[in-house]
Amino acid sequence: MDHRFSVEDAAGQPDLWRAKPAPAPKPHYAGHRERLRDRAVNGGLAAVPDYELLELLLFRAIPRGDVKPLAKQLLARFGSLGGVLGATADELRTVTGVGQALALDLKLLHEATLRTAKEQVARRPLISSWNALLAYVKTALAHETREQFRVLFLDSRRQSPDLGTQRL
Repeated sequence: MDHRFSVEDAAGQPDLWRAKPAPAPKPHYAGHRERLRDRAVNGGLAAVPDYELLELLLFRAIPRGDVKPLAKQLLARFGSLGGVLGATADELRTVTGVGQALALDLKLLHEATLRTAKEQVARRPLISSWNALLAYVKTALAHETREQFRVLFLDSRRQSPDLGTQRL
């Protein structure tokens, strides 16, 4: 018996003259954005894997369509979420589906992240421990494409009066 039809005759057979076909099943990705947003709100962003966090970001730049393949392609190409954000705009645009506007959005997020990290470092002793030094260096240099030499000038309280850096 064909269950796509909702009206049956007395014999239990579908009445093809009166019945309307049931709507086609929705594609697997239908409602994905809403489900992902709900999961992020209810479970917290910390529980969301990197590719889904990147998807949530891509939703803003790409208002329609399935962005999961693009998120996974970016992570595969650059190795990590930090790698995606640390990539240059030109490198980002080499990925199919990434245009100038999306590359700018990702670079904007990267710059905001760097500035936030620098603010946090500026408000507390810079080098209170070896782990604090490593955290600072990782934040400052993690995605640089060229080797760098940096000198940290600290006062007696291990704070830096100016976090600005000069590139040679």
